[in-house]
This record gives sequence, C-alpha cells and structure tokens, in this order.
Amino acid sequence: MNRQPQLMDRSQMQHILAPDLQKIRQQVYFDNELGIVHGDSTVFKLIMKQKPPFIINDHRLGVVLNGEACINFNLQDRHLTAGTLAYLGPGTIIMPHQFSNNFEIRGVILFNQFPMPFAPGQMPSAFNGQVRDFQIPPSESDQQTALDIIETLWKMVHQPEYHHPTASALVAALMQHYDGCYRKQADRAIHSQSREQTIFDRFLQLVTQHCAEQHQIGYYAERMCLTERYLTTVIRQTSGTTAKDWIDRALITRIKIELRHTDKPAAQISEEMHFTNPSFFSKYFRRLTGMTPGDYKRV
Repeated sequence: MNRQPQLMDRSQMQHILAPDLQKIRQQVYFDNELGIVHGDSTVFKLIMKQKPPFIINDHRLGVVLNGEACINFNLQDRHLTAGTLAYLGPGTIIMPHQFSNNFEIRGVILFNQFPMPFAPGQMPSAFNGQVRDFQIPPSESDQQTALDIIETLWKMVHQPEYHHPTASALVAALMQHYDGCYRKQADRAIHSQSREQTIFDRFLQLVTQHCAEQHQIGYYAERMCLTERYLTTVIRQTSGTTAKDWIDRALITRIKIELRHTDKPAAQISEEMHFTNPSFFSKYFRRLTGMTPGDYKRV
C-alpha cells in the first residue's frame, strides 16, 4: 500500500535525532533557523528509518561526500553519487529507494524561520520557486567551493555567540554558487538533450508547480507554446505514461498531503484544488485511490 508523505521539518528531525544526539553531536548542528549536517551517515540512516516518503517545507543544499543512492524526488528517480550537488526546495516529496552503507552528505538546511539574505523578488533563479529540486554533477572546483563555504559556516555557528549577519552572508554565497552551477548545467542540457526530453522535463516541472490549480493538458500545452496533441504524443513516447496520468499522479499526491497533514475539510481542499464541487472531488479521488477522501483521512 502506498504511504502518504510525512512532514520532515525541523521539529520532526530534532525529535528523530534526539535519542542519538550524544553520538552525532560532533556532526550535526541545529538551531531555530539553521541546520547543518557535517557528513556523518548516521543522520541519514536515522531519518530513513522513519518510513518514507517525506515532504519538506524548507530549503536544503548539500554535497554527496561518499557512496551512492537512488531516490525519487518529485516523481522522478535520481541516482546520486559522490560529488553531486543537490538542492531540495519547499514542497519536495522524497521517496528513497536504495542507498549504500557509506552514503554521506554534507549540507545546510534553511528552516522556515531563517531570514533569507535576499530582498523580495531578488532570490537567485534556482530558488525563486520555479525549480523544486535539482541534482548536479559539478566540476571538481565547483564541488570544492561548495564544501569550503559549508565548512566555513560550520565553524562560524560553533563560535560563542556567533555573528548572524556573517552566517547569513555565507548562506547567500552558497545559494549564489548553487544558482551558478544550476544555470551552467541547464545551459549544457539545452545543447545535449533531445527536444523530446527537454519538453518532458519542462512539462513535469510545470505540473509539479501548478497541478493544484491546473488539471487540464491544454494549460500546459499553451504554457509551452505547443499543441495539446503534440504534447500528449511527446510525453507518452518519452515516459511511457500519458500526460494526464502525470497530472493525476501529482494532483493526488498533493491532495493526500492536505488530507493527512492539515485539518482542512474535504470541501475546502476541493475548492483550493479548483474542483467544480465537492462531489466531483470525492469521485475523482475515489476513482484513483479506491477510497473516499474521508476514508483516507481516517486511515
């Protein structure tokens, strides 16, 4: 049976790690705004025992130090290897499949209380909400730059009464660096990917962002300046699954999260998800899951 994503926020992570804090305190830092994982694989293993999938509501930037993992981010399977730069943004759904025993990550978590070091509207493009997640195999120098910034931030937060503006500046530098790496990777992908794969990737990105309010293929075709028929054909040929199936999959995932992790009644979720009425919403959910929204909420 499919599991619903559970929220893996600051309080949940602290709760999970608390019993082992003495063992891992040399490799983990948490305050109300910021978290840093300094490479110990114990942290990752403890979190993975919590019955994924997970959903996050914060920004996470990391570098894979050792090992490898196969993880599904936002409906797409990814293979992470040593050296990979990884970013996960708010709303990302994480479903790990397999990881090696020596899998280690060094990274930073910007919790909801962290004051973003950019003015409104000035966030680097990779973090402005248009991209939900990315994983990049960077150059050796780009990888080392990311590690150097994280290491400096690690040392900074362990100073007595550390200087928050300096830490904020280091976070800004890390985000700008990731943004630069992301844009370089995107430029390379444009030249190396087939047109069909580029269309599929863009379609899935749009679906992840807009499935709650846009349920029809026509919206995505228009956004991509394509005919609905052509988009439908490309998605099926590229992924083996119809465009409508991708939209339904993303929408049902969002609905499950709302049902299980909020106190909203089904009628409110129906309205927020832009269904014509609660009855149609209930029939749609039951057709795709085999149970009513109320039954799912009570499971």
